[in-house]
Amino acid sequence: MSLGPGTSELTPTIVDPPRMAARIDTVRRQFDRRAARFAQHDFIVREVGRRLIERLQVIRLDARRIVDVGCGTGGARDALLERYPQAHWLGVDISPAMLAGSASTSLLARLLPWRAARARLACAEAAALPLADGSVDLVFSNLMLHWHPQPHTVFPEWLRVLRVDGLLLFSCFGPDTLKELRSAYAAAGIDARPIPFVDMHDFGDMMIAAGFATPVMDAETIRLTFASPQGLLREVAALGGNPCDDRAAGLVAGSRARALLSALRATSDAEGRIALSFEVAYGHAWKPQPRGRGQSTVLLDDLRTQLRRA
Repeated sequence: MSLGPGTSELTPTIVDPPRMAARIDTVRRQFDRRAARFAQHDFIVREVGRRLIERLQVIRLDARRIVDVGCGTGGARDALLERYPQAHWLGVDISPAMLAGSASTSLLARLLPWRAARARLACAEAAALPLADGSVDLVFSNLMLHWHPQPHTVFPEWLRVLRVDGLLLFSCFGPDTLKELRSAYAAAGIDARPIPFVDMHDFGDMMIAAGFATPVMDAETIRLTFASPQGLLREVAALGGNPCDDRAAGLVAGSRARALLSALRATSDAEGRIALSFEVAYGHAWKPQPRGRGQSTVLLDDLRTQLRRA
């Protein structure tokens, strides 16, 4: 697949779902089911995406080819194309339903057809991108990586498609995300088995292991409040699935559901609002120059010793 001139439509290119690994396919099906209501509950995704794109203001990068991995309904597309007026944008997601929502609701295509000509969609997996080696200037990924059941397999693929001196910029949820909800489940006596969100330092190690240069990670906490426990649960349910094999088989119901709602209400503040925390980690790194053949690293002290002996 090319990101060059002539890219002129937003029709998703579909990868046959059975070709995806089983746990990846589980995530795909979960997001397919949530696609219809995602836009009503995506505030945290849009807000983190805005903050992630703001970071590009202080990074010097001439991006002509951008791949947006886990693009969902394409919420970052317009801002990225505005930031880089000469760029072509490829949105990649595993969910055909999410991509269909991106194509059908695109203000970009209706109001700015000249810019839409520089955007395209593809249905594919983050660790198997339909792109040639070294073909991308910017790999951008907003709140996708924590849904991937094997994130360590994603970074080598992102490094592969980046050109030398190309940039990786991503965000993901950290371990303190949904901590109030986890506490409420415990108070209600429910074994929820939520996603074990990865610590940002582990993502930094993954980037180094993949071969990225100068990786940087930092984090912040964003707190949202809700008027009711039902509203909170609807927001969380619409945000995504759970790729873990030991996840709960179905929704909580009956007395357990009532206990959960009661536990959430007990955390409300003086105004009756119920808080929910999202730990958001941000990361970026560069694809370094390849090491030349026959090169070796010599410590400065060792070199001085060798010179004295010569």
